[in-house]
Amino acid sequence: MSNETKPVEQSNAATAKPPTASADVFAMFGGASKKKEEKKEEEKEVDKKPKDDKEEESKPEKKDDEDEAPESPDVHFEPLVQLEKVDVKTNEEEEEVIHKVRAKLFKYHADAKEWKERGTGDVKFLKHKETKKVRLLMRRDKTLKICANHFIHPDYVLKPNVGSDRSWVYAVTADISEGEPEAQTLAIRFGNKENADKFKEVFEEAQKSNKA
Repeated sequence: MSNETKPVEQSNAATAKPPTASADVFAMFGGASKKKEEKKEEEKEVDKKPKDDKEEESKPEKKDDEDEAPESPDVHFEPLVQLEKVDVKTNEEEEEVIHKVRAKLFKYHADAKEWKERGTGDVKFLKHKETKKVRLLMRRDKTLKICANHFIHPDYVLKPNVGSDRSWVYAVTADISEGEPEAQTLAIRFGNKENADKFKEVFEEAQKSNKA
C-alpha cells in the first residue's frame, strides 16, 4: 500500500460565497432600500434650495406709483339752465283737514252689475276757511291720484253694507274725481267698526254745516 496521501478535495460548499440579501427581502419586512431613501432626501433638498438670483431679477418689480390711486381733479361745472323752484298746488291750500282716516273705496258699475275697487288711501274731510263748506277727498296710495272728490250734500244717506259693520254705501249726484261731474254709487270700507262709526259721525256733522 502506498504511503502517499491523496489530496483532499475541498467541497464546493466551503468555497461558495454566502448569498447577499437583496433589496426585495428588506422590502418584504418593511425596510426600504437605503439608496432609495438617500435619493428622496436629495430631491427634497434640491427643492428647498433658493432659486437663482437671475430668476428673481427677471420678475417685474411693482412700482410705487401703481399702488397709489391718482387724485381726481376738482372740476366744477356751472349748469347751463337755471331751474326755478315751482310750488305744486293741491287745491287744498285754502282748506283745513277736520278728519282723516284710512279706507278702501269701491264703485258700483251698473252696466256690469258689479263692484270695482277705486283705490286704497286716506279719506279726508276738508273744510274751506272762508265758505266753511266741507267736501270729501280721497287719494290713492303712492300715486296720490284722486279717486273720490265730492261735496257732502245734506241729502246723502249713509247705509250700512249688508253683512258688514265697518263699511257704508251711499249715492252721490256729482263726484268730480274724473274731471267731469258724475253720479256714482260708492261703498267705503274701514279697518274696524270704530273708524266706520267715526266716519259716519263726521259725515253727518259736515252735512249740517253745509246745510247752514
